[in-house]
Amino acid sequence: MTYIDNIVNKYREIIQLYLYGGDADKAMDLCQSFSEEVIEMDTSPEEIVSLHMELLDDMAIEDGALIKQSLDILQEVIISFGFTYRDYRSMMNKLKIHDKEMDVAASLQETMLKTEIPTFDTMEIGAISVPARKVSGDYFNIIDHNDGMLSFAIADVIGKGIPAAIAMSMIKFGMDSYGYSQLPSDSLRKLNRVVEKNVNQNMFVTMFYGLYDHNTDRFYYSSAGHEPALLYRHDTDEFEEIDAKGIVLGVKRHARYEQKEARLGPKDMIIVFTDGVTELRKHDDTFIELDYVKDMIKQVKDHHPQDIVQYIYESLMRVQNPHKKDDLTLFILKNNKN
Repeated sequence: MTYIDNIVNKYREIIQLYLYGGDADKAMDLCQSFSEEVIEMDTSPEEIVSLHMELLDDMAIEDGALIKQSLDILQEVIISFGFTYRDYRSMMNKLKIHDKEMDVAASLQETMLKTEIPTFDTMEIGAISVPARKVSGDYFNIIDHNDGMLSFAIADVIGKGIPAAIAMSMIKFGMDSYGYSQLPSDSLRKLNRVVEKNVNQNMFVTMFYGLYDHNTDRFYYSSAGHEPALLYRHDTDEFEEIDAKGIVLGVKRHARYEQKEARLGPKDMIIVFTDGVTELRKHDDTFIELDYVKDMIKQVKDHHPQDIVQYIYESLMRVQNPHKKDDLTLFILKNNKN
């Protein structure tokens, strides 16, 4: 007996029990389990109506009163389809509302968080930030101090949607407001207060904050629980991992952030990224190795940083598992002095 034959026989037994078995309550109870089973099989209401009519013919039920009575069974089964359809419509309406919220958040990010990449004779900058969906949890900002100094920040908001977009807009406002005169450790301390006071308690932000003085080639940096950055030394063709101690933004009100510094030689590069790079899943579902990223950088180290980040992004997309995407941001600053 096939599965379909089993379904037909079950429905036949329900009709027989209701019309001739003298136990209408039990027949109605069986309708519930039958409905769940046929709905699980993705059966349409039209197919149930056809089944009902075919069984009436097969059972030679011609009496008008019995036919009318049998419709109680059909109605009970179809009611479950009605509940399912209403649930479906409710879900679709919620999804439409959610999509509208995502559109608002995406528009907010595009208009309020867009960052222009400045150009200089003494250094080159490249940046790429690609969301996994409509709204990104990643963010980067660049501030030209117009006095030979440049600040930048790369952040990863632990949270999505409109709340994440609002959190990033607050961070941008805070950074643009006092980032011109602050060292990285002080900037993170103040940004931490902004996040702690104004952002949802379940939303936190990791951030790498750098300040580069291209008059002296001094690079100052602090981190709020962000991925360690890389310092590429051109003369030795080697990488150094750079990091500083600091808790993520928004957790502890009076947090303090360690600040370190390094000197950039000619053609040296600072490479900062979010975990969309370091935790990228390949087609075989294994994580990418950082050495793989380093090798790609070495292959194109003499190119402009914008070409480098574009090359790395396209290379990563070729090996990435398309079903396990994450927001990805990559920032490179190169000392362009000879």
